[in-house]
Amino acid sequence: MTGPSDSDLKSLNERARAALGERNLVFVGLMGAGKSSIGRLVAQELKLSFIDTDHEIERVSSMTIPELFAAYGEQEFRALETRVIERLLKGEPRVISTGGGAFINANTRAEIKQCGLSVWLKAELDVLWERVSKRDGRPLLKTANPKQTLENLMNERYPVYAEADLTVMSRNVRKDVIVRDVLDAIAGSVAKSREETP
Repeated sequence: MTGPSDSDLKSLNERARAALGERNLVFVGLMGAGKSSIGRLVAQELKLSFIDTDHEIERVSSMTIPELFAAYGEQEFRALETRVIERLLKGEPRVISTGGGAFINANTRAEIKQCGLSVWLKAELDVLWERVSKRDGRPLLKTANPKQTLENLMNERYPVYAEADLTVMSRNVRKDVIVRDVLDAIAGSVAKSREETP
């Protein structure tokens, strides 16, 4: 079976960009779901700028995420994260990748719903664990049993992530497959909202 032709992909990109309109596209989900890598690729396809909120937080604070957690605790970090996301959402349309806890904050969630189209990159535990266990800079996983901690975060956060406008499964396939799934979901979101309008 052959993949999509260039013209098919161009048409899909154009439909997705039109469906997005002047909104931001905001990726939410747990650490390891692929929000940054997929977000960057989707931004290229949509010809929009891409920004990772964790990188932006590190830039404005001149500290790394683990340093911020260690110095100020999670509550202060979340407050800074909320301010940064609110500022980013008020700019021109772009693709934004958020940290795993951002969408859990009710204020941030409300801002995202108002100014953006949210996409939850949902993944199974084993997929997430395989990805995050290779990297060390995850403050929330500095526990005696990090895989159990990750599972606990899933159980706690997945019902909230489910409030996102769109859900796309992040799995161990080529990134371009996930990118196409995201673009399909965005392009289809207009038809879906028309169906739901009474």
